Amino acid sequence: MKADTILVLGSTGKTGRRVAQRLAARGIDVRHGSRLARPPFDWADRATWAPALDGAKAVYLTYFPDLAVTGAADDIEAFTRLAVQCGARRLVLLSGRGEQEAQRCEAIVRGSGVEWTLLRASWFMQNFSEAHFLEPIRAGELALPVGDIGEPFVDADDIADAAAAALTDDGHAGQLYELTGPRLLTFGDAVSEIAHASGRVVRFTRVPLDAYGAALEQAQLPPDMIGLIRYLFSEVLDGRNASVQDGVLRALGRPPRDFRDYARAAAATRVWASAGPASMDRLPEMRA
Repeated sequence: MKADTILVLGSTGKTGRRVAQRLAARGIDVRHGSRLARPPFDWADRATWAPALDGAKAVYLTYFPDLAVTGAADDIEAFTRLAVQCGARRLVLLSGRGEQEAQRCEAIVRGSGVEWTLLRASWFMQNFSEAHFLEPIRAGELALPVGDIGEPFVDADDIADAAAAALTDDGHAGQLYELTGPRLLTFGDAVSEIAHASGRVVRFTRVPLDAYGAALEQAQLPPDMIGLIRYLFSEVLDGRNASVQDGVLRALGRPPRDFRDYARAAAATRVWASAGPASMDRLPEMRA
């Protein structure tokens, strides 16, 4: 096994997949951390952790479904301790803005005794094209329980570039990068950008949080997932994160990608081509 093996957790997710691609392009030995990989990795099965960590000098550390869920800090603490015991010398944690629970996990990684970098990211642009917002947009309406709160949506490619740099290059140890896009947009603004880029009629509708929660219950989402979604839309999106930060510039020496450029590029792939009525079955993974 090569000495420069890097373990990428969540390697099938929006950021992990991109991080793994960037590392592989540099000729680095990448170990994929997912339930389908060999060896497999599963946050719910601690017996899978050590085989996945064996020989890895660095780890891209992401947690599913979110660092805010009950038990995340206990898992992060146990995993971090094991990673150091297994010889990992560098940890890069994907965290979230405005979450006290996520900051508890950040403190655990800070105290690991090895090199660390924290990537505290805003909501991903790709949530509109690769995840739970995609089907509603294809159907012509995105309905969410959020008002005119500005969010500096960040491109997952910027996160991946920052993560790859922190995992492989010098100068990032001990750094906290708040990764945001270059401007604030409400969810309504974002949908308008998508409508303009795609040439389609797409509208945004605000719905009450209780009604949204009831719809999730009707869709038979697990109660803990419904609780997470309610938390993200009520507390995390209460305006506390309505600011643009310079983390992308500090990490990469260039400005972050603008939402308009993202929307144009995504529209060119016809990802938002018209579809039938949206369902609720893709609502999990709200943050990452």
